[in-house]
Parts: sequence; structure tokens; C-alpha cells
Amino acid sequence: MGIMGVDLGALALRYTGLSLSVSDHDSIVAINIFVALLCGCIVFGHLLEGNRWVNESTTALIMGLITGGVILLVTNGMNSRILVFSEDIFFIYLLPPIIFNAGFQVKKKQFFRNFATITLFGAVGTLISFVIITLGAMALFKKLDVGPLQLGDYLAIGAIFSATDSVCTLQVLNQDEAPLLYSLVFGEGVVNDATSVVLFNAIQNIDLNHFDALVLLQFIGKFLYLLFTSTVLGVAVGLLSAYTIKKLCFARHSTDREVAIMMLMAYLSYMLSMLLDLSGILTVFFCGIVMSHYTWHNVTESSRVTTKHTFATLSFIAELFLFLYVGMDALDIEKWRLASSSPKKPIALSAVILGLVMVGRAAFVFPLSFISNLSKKEARLKISFRQQIIIWWAGLMRGAVSIALAYNKFTTSGHTAVRVNAIMITSTVIVVLFSTMVFGLLTKPLINLLIPPRPANAADLSSQSFLDPLLSSLLGSDLDIGQYPPQSNLQLLLAIPTRSVHRVWRKFDDRFMRPMFGGRGFVPFVPGSPVERSIHGPGLGALGTVTEAADDHS
Repeated sequence: MGIMGVDLGALALRYTGLSLSVSDHDSIVAINIFVALLCGCIVFGHLLEGNRWVNESTTALIMGLITGGVILLVTNGMNSRILVFSEDIFFIYLLPPIIFNAGFQVKKKQFFRNFATITLFGAVGTLISFVIITLGAMALFKKLDVGPLQLGDYLAIGAIFSATDSVCTLQVLNQDEAPLLYSLVFGEGVVNDATSVVLFNAIQNIDLNHFDALVLLQFIGKFLYLLFTSTVLGVAVGLLSAYTIKKLCFARHSTDREVAIMMLMAYLSYMLSMLLDLSGILTVFFCGIVMSHYTWHNVTESSRVTTKHTFATLSFIAELFLFLYVGMDALDIEKWRLASSSPKKPIALSAVILGLVMVGRAAFVFPLSFISNLSKKEARLKISFRQQIIIWWAGLMRGAVSIALAYNKFTTSGHTAVRVNAIMITSTVIVVLFSTMVFGLLTKPLINLLIPPRPANAADLSSQSFLDPLLSSLLGSDLDIGQYPPQSNLQLLLAIPTRSVHRVWRKFDDRFMRPMFGGRGFVPFVPGSPVERSIHGPGLGALGTVTEAADDHS
């Protein structure tokens, strides 16, 4: 599992005393350069934070391109990278902190309030996009004389380019000013990644040589099985961590143990899922949600701050690492030479893929937004046409998941000697590079054009109007259907089950789950814990949490 040209494990074994072999020295130089580049990305990203066009993702890509160009010149056109890509490195070390942090930091009430719409976009929409990209590739790739591709290859291409990357859009959107839009873009991005990887894995595990109705049913069954079991595993590990910390009361001895158990059990959920051939993305995402809902409230305040910033930092570094690598890999001369004598074919193929991505995205965003709006009772909760355009735009960018899946399908340990595979890899890199650079650069101006920044007072009023129903929900007040404006029968049919499920879950959570697993309002009384500080500190009892905690303790 080598991340450098030389395996890091072998490097550690060969290192003895004070002597280093030539290859060891080269690897250490490569590591130093890459770490320095990561530091440079952070510094330049911070300096350009207020820039209208540039964000940290594009900064990392640009620095990767510049570094790749310099290495290409130094090596006389022989190489452009200081790393050898391994999808194992991506899926085992880099992806888990990114996805876990997404679940851990998500605003759960807003996420689950829009869960039906997020599922529509992230799961159903991804399937629609997958079908359109697959059928379009089967029809158009033959005209470009790409090479011999089988049915499994076309299906894999559909799954690879169905995986979106909404990082650029999320960096621009203000979560407080546009909570609905941010929740939809964020939630769809995570569910989309999980769905794409599950689709990709399901395609790899079915027999496509004898494709018929039975094989199709097996494919659908495998897909649903992976979705369900992966979610259940993530929830189970999250609950186990909450129960463990609540019962053992680590805070009496060491805050370090609390932080360690949360980090290790989060990673354990992902690795267990991989061991069982499930979707690690879905597992670790729901593990993050459950940990933030229960486990996080069972630890001391210092542990809360530590875990929150640790998970965010690991996710941030992993994202920079990936974008930096993509920038360098775009200039991999070996794949370009193998793919074609001129860059015209990979560029033409990339243009076709981008066109299919745009069509596939539009094919579900606007129709599914219309369906979602039918269940909304108030105009401010509906997805406006301008918001639909931003959602469509946010999903046009492709990133690390597409790169990793393409390498998994079309290379062996980051290398390939087959022309058609080289063409697919170079085309994927071009799509990722172009979509992130060009679409990413235009994201901030587009959002400012469609949703102009509001004055502070207007933003405060909007935030207050949005938080009022959430606060009422926290206080336990059930909303009466009669209080809402008149709705059509279809709107009532779609809206009532959503509110009923939310109400039933809240009662079940307060009565059974929180007393057993902890969480807000049910934290055991431990000296030095957040509950003790709440009792002696200001703002007591705003939501009745201390009273509930005391009753639970007694």
C-alpha cells in the first residue's frame, strides 16, 4: 500500500541507525515537499479567503498544477508527481475523516427536517443521473473510438461520474443566511457519495455476462441491502460509544480517554463496514450523526471542544491532500502518452462526459424540486427556482470520489498499460480539474448574483424566523396542523407523515433512547462535567436540561 514511489512500510523497516539508503532519502524528500505544499495551501487559502473567485480547493489544485509542472521540468518530462496514487490510501485513510466530520458537524434538525428532499436528490437523483450518464456513454463513446468497453465498464462510468463534489459551493454558502439551501446541498453531497460508491460496489459484484431480469433484481436487492445494513451498523457503533462513555464516566479519570474512544470507535465503524463489504461512507456518516446526538453530550466541555476541532482539522487536511494530488496528477505524462498521441481525444471525451453530467443533473434537480415543493406548506420552505439553479450547479463539480473510483476500476496500484484505461483516467482527471477550477471559480459570483448577500438586520430577522420553530420543537411543543395556511389534499398527504414521524421519534428519543445513551438533557452528574458548570453558571434552564439531568441521575 504505497503512497510514495517507495512503500512507507518498507521505508520504516529499512531504516536502521543513522544511515539511509538513496531510495529512503528520496521518499523523505518527497514527504517534506508534500507537507510543505499542504502548509502553503493553508497559508494562501487564508490570504485569499475574502477573494471573490478563489477558495481553498482551487488554491490546492493550482498549487498542485504548478508543482507538477516544476517536477516535470526538473525530471526532463519523465514524471510530474511526488506521489503514487493508491485507492487504498484514499478509502482507508483520507475518506473516513471527511465523511465522519460531515455527519458529526451536520445540523441535525435541519438535515432531518429536509431528509425526504435530501434522499430524493441524493439517492433517487443519483440513480437518474447514473442511468443517463451510462446510456449516454454507451451511445456516444463508440463514435469517439475510445476503445473496447464492456457493459460493466459503462455502468462503472455511470457510477463514477454520478459522484458529486459540492465542497466549493459549501465554502461559499452561508449556513445561517441560507439554512435550507445549505442543508440540501450538504445532505445531497453526502448521500450522493454513499449512493455512488454503493452502486459502484454492487456493479462489481454482479455477473454482467448473463444480464437478465433476475440479475437486475439481484442488483436492486444488493443495493438496498448495502444501504440498510451500512446505516444500521453506523448507528449501532455510535450508540455503543455513547453507552460506553456514559456508563464508564471517563471524565472522572482522563479527558484523553474520552477523545480517544470517540476517535477510535468512529474509525472502527468504517473499518468494520469495509470488512463486511458494506458502504463505509454511509456507516461512518450515520455514526457521526449518532455520536454528535448522544456521545458528544456525555463528555466534558474540554472533550467537546477537542473532538470538534480534531475531526474538522483531519477532514480539512484530507481534502487539501486530495485536491493537491489531483492537480499534480493532471500532468502525469505517462498516462497522456499512452492515452493518445495528441490530447484531442481525452479532451473530447471529457467534454462529452461534462455534457452528460449537466444533462443528467438537470434531469432530476428540477422535477424532484417540483415534487418536493408539493409537500411544503409555506413559501419560505419551498425550493425557489434560483435555489434550484444553485443546487444544479453545486452538483456539476467532480472530485476525490470520482478520482478514486476511476483508479479502482481502470488502474492497478495507480498504473495502467492499457490504452482505453489510460484514456478513461486522463479524461476523469480533466473532468475533475475543469469542473473544480472553472465551475468552482464561478460559484461565488453565481451565488452572489442569484442570492444577493442580505444586510445584517435582514439576516438576523431571517435567522430568528427560522429558529423559532426549532426552539419550539426543543421545548416539546407539538405543532397543530390547523395553524398552517390552507393546503391542497396532496400537500396534506405528503406533509402529515413527515410531521408525524418527527413527533413520534422525538417522544421515543426522550423516553427511551436518551435515558439509556445520554445526550442533551440526560447527562449523568459528574464533577467537572458540563452539567455541573451549567448548574453554577449563567443561562440555567433555558431548555430544562439541568432539571432533566438531575432527575435522570436520581
